[in-house]
Amino acid sequence: MNKYILSLDQGTTSSRAIVFDQAGNVVSLAQKEFTQHFPQAGWVEHDPREIWSTQAGVAAEATVKAGLNGTNIAAIGITNQRETTIVWNRATGQPVYNAIVWQDRRTAEYCNHLRETHREDLIRQKTGLVIDAYFSATKIRWILDNVPGAREQAEAGELAFGTVDTWLVWNLTRGVVHVTDVSNASRTLLFNIQTLDWDDDLLELFTIPRSMLPQVKASSEVYGETKTTIFASKVPIAGIAGDQQAALFGQMCVEPGMVKNTYGTGCFMLMNIGTQCLMPSDNVLTTVAWKVGGQVNYAFEGSIFIAGAVVQWLRDGLGIIRSSSEVETLAAQVEDSGGVSFVPAFTGLGTPHWNPYATGMMIGMTRGTKAAHIARASLEAIAYQTVEVLRAMEAAAGRPVKELRVDGGATANNLLMQFQADVLQTKVIRPTFTETTALGAAYLAGLAVGYWKDIDEIKRFWKAERVFEPTMAPEKVAEGFARWQRAIRTVLAWTRM
Repeated sequence: MNKYILSLDQGTTSSRAIVFDQAGNVVSLAQKEFTQHFPQAGWVEHDPREIWSTQAGVAAEATVKAGLNGTNIAAIGITNQRETTIVWNRATGQPVYNAIVWQDRRTAEYCNHLRETHREDLIRQKTGLVIDAYFSATKIRWILDNVPGAREQAEAGELAFGTVDTWLVWNLTRGVVHVTDVSNASRTLLFNIQTLDWDDDLLELFTIPRSMLPQVKASSEVYGETKTTIFASKVPIAGIAGDQQAALFGQMCVEPGMVKNTYGTGCFMLMNIGTQCLMPSDNVLTTVAWKVGGQVNYAFEGSIFIAGAVVQWLRDGLGIIRSSSEVETLAAQVEDSGGVSFVPAFTGLGTPHWNPYATGMMIGMTRGTKAAHIARASLEAIAYQTVEVLRAMEAAAGRPVKELRVDGGATANNLLMQFQADVLQTKVIRPTFTETTALGAAYLAGLAVGYWKDIDEIKRFWKAERVFEPTMAPEKVAEGFARWQRAIRTVLAWTRM
């Protein structure tokens, strides 16, 4: 009987399921968007039950489309939006509050307090992260302090915490399995990336009971079997990785120095740094890439909070395009942005600024500014933010990056990819299959159950679809980037007012 791998890709704006065959080809795909909740300025929430219902729905749809049932599925791999925080009652399985999304900034003031009390070095050395509202720990603490009765229930062992991967596994196994993997654990501010365990000092700092936390496992192993009615038989759940680490693995960036950038709701760049846990400077993060076959790989990471979400804003907020795919055509109507610079800091700035109070700003407009200039400036903003991250990463690694492997929905935009190569002054390589996040989760699950023999077998599947070479004159690149940096300084000055 032919067997397949089912990959569950739970993202920030949609849940997807993709069935892969043994050659890494897509057999079927299903996707469903879900509701974004913005209760206050800077707050972003999801309904955990809707996350589960949409993910379960597309899993069923993708398997039916492929003509499969549980007996045809060798394993399930899960990849997920990271840092998003869910707390639920162990007995009922019901969330005590909405999922607080990674973009949410409600704990920024508390993060300031931690910095003022000089906790940054402690957190940095243990977790590889900076103090920021982006990560899970401050979100858990907020739920315990603000939901009536939550802290008392947590201290009595009645509540469970999980990032989205943990929530999905809990529901797939009907509450039997409460786990996460090292890559997701490393994004919580609670996990010591050197000892590879939850850290008692950090749990005490954030006043979070250890009993809430899932068991931390490898990124590629069998965690349990499904107990839902989605499949006709039990299916092993065998791979978990946060979306950016999954994309790094899916891009086969398995050697130190290899770099990928994922263009999704945000942009996230990771560089494989091998098996040594290096602590960088310049506000680049160190994170666990994955644990496979008993070996842990680490990565440097840079985070851009708003990337593809800029295009969504042009569509839903400004209404200057009807669909996201129209942005390239509109931007191509002009040769450049006409002097317009756009800093899309809708949810603060990530790497290398780490400013949770920054807001979006568009500057340099005249009476001659058209919708096309705004569209062009929006795409340029994605590319310029990537330049900032890559330069910080090169400084941390002490070496230049020779090529950038790219993935995610926005990589279909040729204008953006060419501009990215121009402003980076390096090769940008788009693979034949750009949804490498789901592919990485599939590979991790398949390796755990022997569907693929080893990483060398999987490497053969990766192929470049197009290579974008820089063509812009270096002086023009320098001029444009200098204008962008002026815009960033303006945003930071506005923030200080």
